[in-house]
Amino acid sequence: MIQEIYIIDDDESSIIVFRELFKNDPEYKFISVTSDQIDIALKNIPSIIIINEDAIEVNALELCKKIRRDEDNSITPIIVVSSSSDKEHRIKILQESVEYYIKKPVNIEYLYYTIKNLSRLLTINRRISPLTGLPGNVQIHAELKKRISNHEEFSVLYLDLDNFKAYNDVYGFLNGDEIIKFTADTIIRCVHESGPNGVFIGHIGGDDFIAILPTLECEKVCESIIANFDSMVGKFFTEKDRENGYIEVENRKGIIEKFPLTSISIGVVEADNGRFANMLEIGEVGAQVKHLAKSIPGSSYSIDRRKK
Repeated sequence: MIQEIYIIDDDESSIIVFRELFKNDPEYKFISVTSDQIDIALKNIPSIIIINEDAIEVNALELCKKIRRDEDNSITPIIVVSSSSDKEHRIKILQESVEYYIKKPVNIEYLYYTIKNLSRLLTINRRISPLTGLPGNVQIHAELKKRISNHEEFSVLYLDLDNFKAYNDVYGFLNGDEIIKFTADTIIRCVHESGPNGVFIGHIGGDDFIAILPTLECEKVCESIIANFDSMVGKFFTEKDRENGYIEVENRKGIIEKFPLTSISIGVVEADNGRFANMLEIGEVGAQVKHLAKSIPGSSYSIDRRKK
């Protein structure tokens, strides 16, 4: 993936240095932008912004504030390079959530590895769900591969919500996001309270989650997740819907359908040592057992205990 890094300076003196420094790293693309073009630059949402304070006509502090106020670039990393020795100025810059303030003269190797390491962190963070903060599919796959290759004994919990689409249709996606975050928090809390050390929790996407436990004993964890979820999920519904025990949704034909309140289903796969050769086999069994759990009304769990 190409990393587009914007160099903010008004005399374009920095771009040559950076292009030479990263000449053997084709995945990095450096683009020179003058301070009066910053609005255009921000629309492209660069990977990193580097400000050469000595080479801009505008106030660097105000420029940093402007970048941070831009909704699309509120988390874009900023590096300020400056010859200023004013400590108070440096602190004010950093107070604007600027990641690095590098004083000139700059050690070229230090600058190189600062950018490389910051890019690495960005790549890692892209693999994490921005909604729940949980690891995504890349880490999930790596975790399953590791446990299989180490011939570990473990259980995999596949969790998702029932009637979640109906909830989104009635209450909207923003409220749907709140239920997703509540579900993640519930899983994290219950797994860590009821489960052993060495657990892994991931967010597959949407309303799908996964938990990997280094044990075949996971019924208490499932029961805890369901009990905690069911006791609190009602707060996401109106009093009328809670009293009815269902929500009403108009389908494409204009017919009103009734759906039960959102519940959680858990399909559990017990991975005995040597049972599975790869994570695809685990996923196939997981889909089957989760389907079985979802066929039971309300929140439920189902465990696949087959040995082979």
